[in-house]
Amino acid sequence: MYYIGIDIGGMSIKIGLVDDTGKVLCKKKVSTIKGDAQKMMDITADAIDALLAENSLTVKDLYGIGIGSPGLISSKTGVIECAYNLEWFKAPIVDMLKKRFDTKILLSNDANVAALGEVIFGAGKPYDDVIMVTLGTGVGAGVIIDKKLYEGGESKGTELGHTTLILGGEPCSCGRNGCLESYVSATALIRDTKRAMEKNKDSLMWTLAEGSIDNVNGMTAFTAYKQGDKTAIEVVNTFVMYLSEGLMNFMNIFRPQAIIIGGGISGEGKYFTDLVDNYCKSKNYGFLNAPKVDIIVATNGNDAGIIGAASLIKA
Repeated sequence: MYYIGIDIGGMSIKIGLVDDTGKVLCKKKVSTIKGDAQKMMDITADAIDALLAENSLTVKDLYGIGIGSPGLISSKTGVIECAYNLEWFKAPIVDMLKKRFDTKILLSNDANVAALGEVIFGAGKPYDDVIMVTLGTGVGAGVIIDKKLYEGGESKGTELGHTTLILGGEPCSCGRNGCLESYVSATALIRDTKRAMEKNKDSLMWTLAEGSIDNVNGMTAFTAYKQGDKTAIEVVNTFVMYLSEGLMNFMNIFRPQAIIIGGGISGEGKYFTDLVDNYCKSKNYGFLNAPKVDIIVATNGNDAGIIGAASLIKA
């Protein structure tokens, strides 16, 4: 038996056939059509049919279909209530797919499913209580309690990226100021890297960016940091400070067994999580006397959305 995982994104939708170990056996990608959820689900259903046919399977060989989507989700009704980047509103996508597939179909927020996927199939398998934070264009988060997804009221909670870190601070994409996202997303890191470079024209980061501020990316500061550049060290240390302070808030609220860091910045690996861990150990209230919180890197990589969506059925 197998799972279908659907990872809905602003630019594309990825559909994968997943086995019982969480391995993505094969996948397809289709371009997202904004403003027309019905047409998009028809195309997605065609892709599912093709995946099944190419593997000599039918819908009867599936445990079910899981879907992860950005935006405000009602997991109970299977409706994407509001996804601005998709221009989908009140879209009953579970019912749309059920017209084509007689199987269990579940929907949740994309950050939630990524967290669940890490607990069911990835780095979080040894733990029951986990928080996952994804550091990408924005900051997503998922909360797992007793190996079950916690979504909050009407499945619209756990927006940890929009907790306030600095009152009246940097503007955030949500319209408020000072959110965690406005300090520890890849977008924020690039902004702060550019600011530091403008103040320090002799920084190695200019060489890495080939002399153009437009070439700065989320890895520029980390690459220069490893080579001892003082400006980059300041940028990375500040980023680690903001991230760690945010994570310590979550530790003190939830006291999870582990915090999993995902997203592009997590590609920096253990040396990055060690920086965060060391900061937390030195600053966190009760850190050394409270239950230990492991800070680890996500392992599901580019397939996190597909694997996480499949995990909705597996869980």
